[in-house]
Amino acid sequence: MRKILVTEEGYKRLQEELEYLVRNKRREVAERLKEAKGFGDLTENSEYEDAKNEQAFVEGRIAQINEILSRAEIIAGNNTSDAVGVGSLVTLRDVVSGEVFEYRLVSSIESDPLSNLISYESPLGTAILNRKLGEKVRVEIPRGELEYEIVDVK
Repeated sequence: MRKILVTEEGYKRLQEELEYLVRNKRREVAERLKEAKGFGDLTENSEYEDAKNEQAFVEGRIAQINEILSRAEIIAGNNTSDAVGVGSLVTLRDVVSGEVFEYRLVSSIESDPLSNLISYESPLGTAILNRKLGEKVRVEIPRGELEYEIVDVK
């Protein structure tokens, strides 16, 4: 079985999500199912069908999180080096526009580009992984190529 790299924060978030799903969400869905059964014929009961779909989603997510946690390998943040590693908070400057971006490099299961969490397996993550402060990197994207300078690594 292949290990799944995850930061300590990501591992904790997964544990919290699992606890919420098992302790709270399962109970809520069970209540919805019980209530929907009271509406009569289950073959034409949209509330029941909706609750069953939600139950399937919740149980699927619980199984998925359990699988991730069982295969997780927690990676420590890279605090002792000026090289970018998984867990590093990286500040990049676009060489052309001068615009500055800050990203945390995380595993693919933790990535959330809208929260500036990018996967080390993404094109940008791959380009900056193991690179050092002051280095310039090029990133191929569908609409061309971008060039960044690594201006800070924490």
